[in-house]
Amino acid sequence: MLINIGNRTDIPAFFSTWFYNRIQEGSVCVRNPYVPQIITRYRLNPDVVDALIFTTKNPAPMLENLDLISAYNQYWFVTITAYGRDIEPGVPPVADVIGSFRELSRRLGQKALVWRYDPVFLGRKPFFPDCRSGSKGYPPFRVPLSSAVS
Repeated sequence: MLINIGNRTDIPAFFSTWFYNRIQEGSVCVRNPYVPQIITRYRLNPDVVDALIFTTKNPAPMLENLDLISAYNQYWFVTITAYGRDIEPGVPPVADVIGSFRELSRRLGQKALVWRYDPVFLGRKPFFPDCRSGSKGYPPFRVPLSSAVS
């Protein structure tokens, strides 16, 4: 069984304590988004979970207790964008997210991480920054990730 963490909300960024409590309890209840009356309990045990799949814009809150999930296979999709606080007020500065990404890579290995660039905005304001040059008021985005991902 694959457990997808962060697809509906950024659990690693905002609810890491809750998630680690579920791991320690050994189960999680999930409400069906289409039929809210249906609630399913999933066992959280490395014997039945093939992998934990994380989707986040901020893995930092998970790093301190990462050892609590070391028995699980893990795969992380980390969204890294160079948007500012006017677009993503709840996301740390890009350099901080890159630092967390690199720490995950160091601890879990390159094959456990994927860099996502999402979302791409269309509109009057140039929301799609030229990440190579830091143009249009956005910070330069030149931190090499090649050593952190395969």
